[in-house]
Amino acid sequence: MSPPVFGVVGWKNSGKTTLMTGLIHELTARGFAVSVLKHAHVNFDVDHPGRDSFKMREAGATQIILSSPRRFALMRELGDAPEMSFGELMQHAGPCDVVLVEGYKRETYPKIEIRRDGAASRESLSAEVPGIVAIASDRPDGETESLPVFPIDATERIVDFMLKAVGLERS
Repeated sequence: MSPPVFGVVGWKNSGKTTLMTGLIHELTARGFAVSVLKHAHVNFDVDHPGRDSFKMREAGATQIILSSPRRFALMRELGDAPEMSFGELMQHAGPCDVVLVEGYKRETYPKIEIRRDGAASRESLSAEVPGIVAIASDRPDGETESLPVFPIDATERIVDFMLKAVGLERS
């Protein structure tokens, strides 16, 4: 059985990662194991020049697994192959109670939309993006949505809502 999925979406510079880290902290404090799937830009890198993994990848390895007593990492070069689908990536979520997703806004799963001054826009995404079930805003009193609206820093309340939305309760 797949773990429940909940996401954070919003315009560039809206605070998605800040909210994600707050949600992760609150969920783990409550005893939940959390996996994260984040969509990145085309040319992101997790290793750096001079590192062994970087040298191996530059030499042509298509997959590199780094392992230590504390963690492991898997890097796969896709080359000219298409980006892996959301479903394919979810198969790599690993053992967890819940998967938090940043990005992948066109996929169908429950999401909270962030609206904040200083973001690329405050324009609503909820009419065009499937699955938005709530709003987190720096001006909650000014929102006119029919969806639940939370202050952007109300992490505990957002987690309570999220757990109910995905049907995840701790016995």
